[in-house]
Amino acid sequence: MEVSWEQSVTYSINTIYLLFSAYLVFVMQLGFAMICAGSVRAKNAMNIMLTNVVDAVVGSISFYLFGFAFAYGNSNPFIGTNLFALANIPNENYDYGFFLYQWAFAIAVAGITSGSIAERTQFSAYLVFSFFLTGFVYPIVVHWVWSSSGWLSPNSSHLFLGSGAIDFAGSGVVHLVGAIAGLWGSIIEGPRVGRFDAYGKPVPFRGHNAALVVLGTFLLWFGWFGFNPGSFDKILVAYPNTLDEGNWTSIGRTAVTTTLAGSTAGIVTLFGRRLLIGHWDAMDVCNGLIGGFVAITSGCSVVEPWAAILCGFVSAWVLIGLNILALKLNYDDPLEAAQLHGGCGTWGLLFTGLFAKEEFVVQTYNAGVAVKRPYGLLLGGGWGLIGAQVVEILVIFGFVSLTMGPMFYGLHKLRLLRIPVADELAGLDISSHGGYAYAHHEENHPQSYGDYMRMRQDNQS
Repeated sequence: MEVSWEQSVTYSINTIYLLFSAYLVFVMQLGFAMICAGSVRAKNAMNIMLTNVVDAVVGSISFYLFGFAFAYGNSNPFIGTNLFALANIPNENYDYGFFLYQWAFAIAVAGITSGSIAERTQFSAYLVFSFFLTGFVYPIVVHWVWSSSGWLSPNSSHLFLGSGAIDFAGSGVVHLVGAIAGLWGSIIEGPRVGRFDAYGKPVPFRGHNAALVVLGTFLLWFGWFGFNPGSFDKILVAYPNTLDEGNWTSIGRTAVTTTLAGSTAGIVTLFGRRLLIGHWDAMDVCNGLIGGFVAITSGCSVVEPWAAILCGFVSAWVLIGLNILALKLNYDDPLEAAQLHGGCGTWGLLFTGLFAKEEFVVQTYNAGVAVKRPYGLLLGGGWGLIGAQVVEILVIFGFVSLTMGPMFYGLHKLRLLRIPVADELAGLDISSHGGYAYAHHEENHPQSYGDYMRMRQDNQS
């Protein structure tokens, strides 16, 4: 079939837009690395930064070999069975740019999980769970919700409950999956040594570098403009019956809703934590801001800007409340990843089911072609969409629990999950990586790997 010059230009511009969005999402890996490094104690900074590198490189191989095929192979509603190792790519549906964009999402999931089990996990365990999560668990959820043949997909020809689940950029597919995996890992490992005293009271383990946390937060904010608006895939798609509206309009609105939700969550967290703890806390605000981004990620393309402000307001209190509950339950998550990505991700899916606007749903999923689709319950759209959103939450929790829970438990029983107490007290940097992330460190810590080994021998003798 002969392709016109206009079609070639359109395809080229759409490809450039998608690749640029992929690069923005990849920048989020740097953001995650900086937030993780700043949120742990200095003696574990090198370890957590290395795990972020591992998530990217291991995720690249597993997603190339298996993950993309399981996610986008169009064979049945539950799992893909073709396109392994990018066989027959490019084709009429996918090309290399699309793979790269989806890969950037996949490695972000493993980064969420890594934060939950930071400061106490054997390095080899990261290699195992990162490969399994990005190569199998996450891609299957992607297939259900984002593949055109997925049983929960809003793009399917057989819409679940007449709607499909609207999870536009992944409050559930990305954030809730990573959070549930991290939740089970953290529960099975247990809290860090000394995190709770003999009476169960929490002992503060403050992150060592607020500057890195703030830097990482702004990098994530920047990357989220590829995460959410970039999920349209194509920018040159015109809507019918209009002269000046198309995907470019929705992309701009999506960037606005993303910004408003995150900003609202940040400022509510700022004042909310001020009331609770008596001072202004930069790290809490950064986590609140990210929580707002996580929540809006599901409905960013289908809600009004005013609704995004409401989304951010509620997500801040969800995060604050879950953090209080986590301490009462003696649950230890150094990055608040399960509370932030799980709690705010769940709220984001429910929020979409309540506030999705009919016009925007049609624009996002039918390129503006007039069709009747369920939309937000509180806007008069019926129960179809909110029902599909609840089902997505339940199946993600169940599937990730049934896969990642046994995997972490198996590593635990094989003594491959948690590091020895002596190594944890000394710090993962010196016990696992041969040195510290910084030239200056506390005097009571071993000064080199040789000092560390001699200290171990002295303790054993």
